[in-house]
Amino acid sequence: MSRLTSEPSGVERAAVLVGSRYGGRVGVHDRLSALDASFLQLERVETPMHTGALAIFEGGPFFDARGRFRLAEVRELVASRLHLIPRFRKRVVPVPLDAGAPVWVDDPEFDVGFHVRLTRLPAPGARAQLLDAFERIQIRLLDRRRPLWELWLVDGLEDGEVGLAMKAHHALIDGISGVDVALTILDVSPEPVWFDAPVWQPSPAPSPGRLFIDAVRERTPEAGRAAPGPRSTGDTAADLARRSARAVRSLAGVAAVAGSLDVAPRTSLNRPVGTERRFGLVRVPLDDVRAVRRVYGGTVNDVVLTGLGGGLARLLDARGELAPGLTLKVFCPVSVREDDERMQLGNRLSAMFVPVPVGEPDPLARLQSVCAATADLKGREQPLGAATLLGLANYVTQPVVGLAARVVHRQPFFNLICTNIPGPDAPLYCRGARMLEAYPLVPLSTNMNIGVAVLSYAGQLHVGLLADRDQWPDLGVLEAGLDDAFAELRKLADSAGAGTDG
Repeated sequence: MSRLTSEPSGVERAAVLVGSRYGGRVGVHDRLSALDASFLQLERVETPMHTGALAIFEGGPFFDARGRFRLAEVRELVASRLHLIPRFRKRVVPVPLDAGAPVWVDDPEFDVGFHVRLTRLPAPGARAQLLDAFERIQIRLLDRRRPLWELWLVDGLEDGEVGLAMKAHHALIDGISGVDVALTILDVSPEPVWFDAPVWQPSPAPSPGRLFIDAVRERTPEAGRAAPGPRSTGDTAADLARRSARAVRSLAGVAAVAGSLDVAPRTSLNRPVGTERRFGLVRVPLDDVRAVRRVYGGTVNDVVLTGLGGGLARLLDARGELAPGLTLKVFCPVSVREDDERMQLGNRLSAMFVPVPVGEPDPLARLQSVCAATADLKGREQPLGAATLLGLANYVTQPVVGLAARVVHRQPFFNLICTNIPGPDAPLYCRGARMLEAYPLVPLSTNMNIGVAVLSYAGQLHVGLLADRDQWPDLGVLEAGLDDAFAELRKLADSAGAGTDG
């Protein structure tokens, strides 16, 4: 094992950058943004608001010569990286009377053993048993008295591999920052890097009175940042004018889209959720998606949405709900991180609301429709406009944020969520064990009982399907439909490419 004591490189340099950037907004406290706080407001027993992933690792390096799991060493490895992501040792503390957004404060009783745990599957340890364990882990709410994350190592898989169930509250990370965290905790080579971490000394928590007074004081200077303005004293009047004009255009695009939004068609995808979950897995070669994009144009996300449309068509047909011309509305989170925000925790998200014509039987016509819709939305700068609106939420009171969060749970405009997260092309390792698969998870809302999360990793698209258990006994139909839809797109691309070459 190597120990990082000098100039870092590779993921170590990225991790150091993470540590230098992770933290709160400028101010007295490490305060949650309104968007981060809204995920706390959204949370109910039936709608946990944590993200997560199920990863599969090689098993050998996790065990010693006597076959005992090296849990203590894994915990030590994780603990050696936590100074680079300080919020992973902080808990959420509300401000009295909701005078401001909650703040992150050091947990004086932090115990890495609580957050990094081990469970074992009974024999034979089949993949279905791993999914059952993952589902049980994910339905439990994170304890808000502690930092909002957990890692569950899963031993006993029949092929000797090791599972890893990850969960972290959406108030703590979004998809992009989740990848940043993974790049901090994991390694890019089989040789683990041990950081010479400083001794952690938690800062004392502020008193409730201090939190209240500081929240009131902070609101006045923040109001001045509500409108798009100079990001630094070096910004010129021309910079401000360009930024303001762009914000006006993007807000106009959002207003136009919002004014034209129809209520999404009511399908079985939008029945209220219960407390149990089912998790499905699909893996698609990234080369297949790139081949389709190369021949027919569009983006990787366009191809993903087209394949998703094909899978949903199969499902709705089996349920007797597919009709010609049926178009589902898909909520697609979009990262709006600037380059200098790339390594920050919290949420820097906007959204596109993409119509996907699942009733269109021709996959190429479906792809062309999706490409046209996303190009139009980007042309009107809808993601930037939505981000501007979300940013304005920082300047309203917490009760208003809570009310807006509850309204979002019952919105009638979208049928499902699909988030597409770019991950690393190179493999990652934990204590020398290679990560073989990684399927992400996106939480459900009250009236959307299926969530689709896609992560590109090491040449594969890993699709995680989180669904309400009682309403999705047929999740396998969607899994098979997605497999076939992407395979059909690749076959068409190969045929078109061969014809072009001829």
